Parts: sequence; C-alpha cells; structure tokens
Amino acid sequence: MTKKITVFLFALFIANMAFAQSVKFSGYIQSQYQYGEKDAALKVGTSNENPEESFNRLGIRRGRFKLTATDGKLASGVFQVDVTEKGVGFKDAYLNLKDPWFNTIQLRAGIFDRPFGNEISYSSSRRESPERSTLFQTLFPEERDLGAMLVLQPAKTSVWNILKLEAGLFAGNGIKQETDSRKDFIGHLSLAKTVGNAFSYGLGASYYNGGVYQGSEKVYTLNDKKFVLDENETNKGGFAKREYVGFDFQVAIASSLGITQLRAEYLFGQQPGLSGSSKSPNAAALPAADTYIRNFSGAYAVFVQDLGALPLSAVVKYDFYDPNSEVSGDEIGKEGTSKTDLSFNTLGLGVLWKISNAFRLQAFYEINKNETSAHVAGRNEDLKDNVFTLRLQYKF
Repeated sequence: MTKKITVFLFALFIANMAFAQSVKFSGYIQSQYQYGEKDAALKVGTSNENPEESFNRLGIRRGRFKLTATDGKLASGVFQVDVTEKGVGFKDAYLNLKDPWFNTIQLRAGIFDRPFGNEISYSSSRRESPERSTLFQTLFPEERDLGAMLVLQPAKTSVWNILKLEAGLFAGNGIKQETDSRKDFIGHLSLAKTVGNAFSYGLGASYYNGGVYQGSEKVYTLNDKKFVLDENETNKGGFAKREYVGFDFQVAIASSLGITQLRAEYLFGQQPGLSGSSKSPNAAALPAADTYIRNFSGAYAVFVQDLGALPLSAVVKYDFYDPNSEVSGDEIGKEGTSKTDLSFNTLGLGVLWKISNAFRLQAFYEINKNETSAHVAGRNEDLKDNVFTLRLQYKF
C-alpha cells in the first residue's frame, strides 16, 4: 500500500508540474559501510547473523530525490522519496503558501519535519554525524509528521526578522496513517542573528503537547521509584499525556583556523510508552498493550572544527537519553521497572572530507554506553555495541 501511495503521489506531482513556473530537482545518495561490535544495531543491512562476533554491512543509507515546484512567490509544493535496497518510500509531501502582502506568514500542510528544536530540521546531507541523537530517534521517529503549521517571521527588511515562530497541529503518528481523532500541538520559537562576517548564533525553545492512545485498561505511573497500576475500564481508548519541553543553541565563529561550530539541545518531559519500549508511536495501527508513563531527559552537543584551509573538519558529538529520570542503577529491574528504563549515552568522533561541492567522505566512530543494573538480565555490564561508519555522499 505504501508503494502504491508513493507512486500515485509522484505521478500526480509530475502531472501538475507543467502548471508551475519553476521546478527544481535535488537530492543525495549515501553509500555506507558499517562495522559493529557483536551487540551493535547498524543502519544498513540485516542484524548480526552471529551474535557472538562482530559484523559488518554495506548498504545505501539514504537515496533521496526531491522535487520542488514553485508558482511565483505565493505557493510551492515539495515531494521527496527515499530509494534504497530496502525499497521505496516517501519522506516529504507538502504544500507551502506565503502571504504576498507582508511576507510574514506561511502556511504549510502535508507531511514535513516536525517544528521541534534544531536537529530534526538539520538535513541529513549536512549533518556531521551519521545519525541524529538517540534522544530524537526515540521521541521523533522518522522526524516528520502529518499536519498543518503556521510560520510567522517578519520580512527581511524588518529588524525583527531574527525572530521566527513555527506552530502547528499534527497527527502524532509519524508519516504513517492517522489512527485517532486527536491532534498534537508542536511549537518552536527561535532567534537567529549574524554579527558581521565572522559570528552567528541562534537560540530556540520548543514545546510539544499531545497524547498517546491507551490500548488497555492498565496504566502504570511511577511513584516513589516503582510503577503503580491504575486499572480502570475507562483507561482503554483514552489518551496518556505526551509532553516535551526543549531548548536549543547554535553558534558559529570564523577565524584563521576555519569555521568553529557548536550546537546543543536539552529536552525533558513525559513520555507514554510500553513495558518494553519508550519510543513514540509510528505505526499504522492502534496499540493493544498496557501503557507505562515515564519522565525522561536527554541532550546532545556537537562540536565541529574546520582544519584551516584544508577541506577537512574534525567532529566530536556527545548525546544521552534517560527514558526514566526517576530511577537509576540497581533501582532498575525492581518494582515493575525493566531494561526499558536504562539510560544510554554516545561519544562520537569523526572526520569529514569535502572532496568537492558534490562529494563528501565521512568517517565516524561511536562509543556507546548503557546504564547497568544487577537486577536486569543481560544488562549487568556494558553492551559491546560500538559502531564505525564510513560514508561516501554525492549531492546534486
């Protein structure tokens, strides 16, 4: 069904391009080799065929093809597909309308990036690490959602152009079909300013308020470091509150050493999940399982340093995700808690070689660490799950 929908939308888009005043084709291909320790989860290929040994895989991590049709200054449409050895799927399908009078208001509707923080909208073709942080992969799988959003930003001629507000209502289910009548709110207020030719910075605050469908009458909430059961027939079919607060920061400085960049985000909030997962919903069917409500926290910081006049950049990235910030260590594995409540952190070290305007080679090594507990089977010591990625990208 997904393939049929993709083909239909693509054909419809092509059929209407003749009415557009301009059409732009763009995209990128990421060919990738990965080596992982025995417990690693790689982004290309299948899982480890021998759980007692390290393994490696080749694959196409992303094969993006994007069409943007623009009708003057008023409207545009975007359609993007992803083509890899795993199949064909769509990533973006949305229209964008701008007000022609004040150049201040935009309306976007369809499937597009959620307006939360900085890392979601930071393109995978530009990102200095192979993947987004574990935090964002867990809370915002697929990065995109189905919805409608208003963008308010004063015209470029205004001194207030440095401010931007994005706010909208979303299905809350990723790019899958909507499964309930509720809508989630997502908003991001940001400030971006360039000072002279050598310094720029950005600040942002984000808020998410939504719900997750409760598939049974059993809802567990943590109280005094243990999950307490609320069993009531009215729980089934209801919605548990999903609420996030986030802050983001970016700075770039140009000097004789090259460009120095630092980006960081911190998130906290409440995440409804399952006994075995704290991941946000992105399925085409409503769950039929008990609900576990956890308070989480997480963050990432990435430092990028160009190496003078050389076409090379050094990268250091650290991120952590704590799915249950109210318990830690050997407290986990008791009172209804499980391996799902263990935290993770990753230290990544990498080098980027900008071979040309179109080609880029990326080498990145991730040191993954998990929280341990004497009361969780298989988690009384750190997993062997470090990953090395070598990626060649062509962008057009």
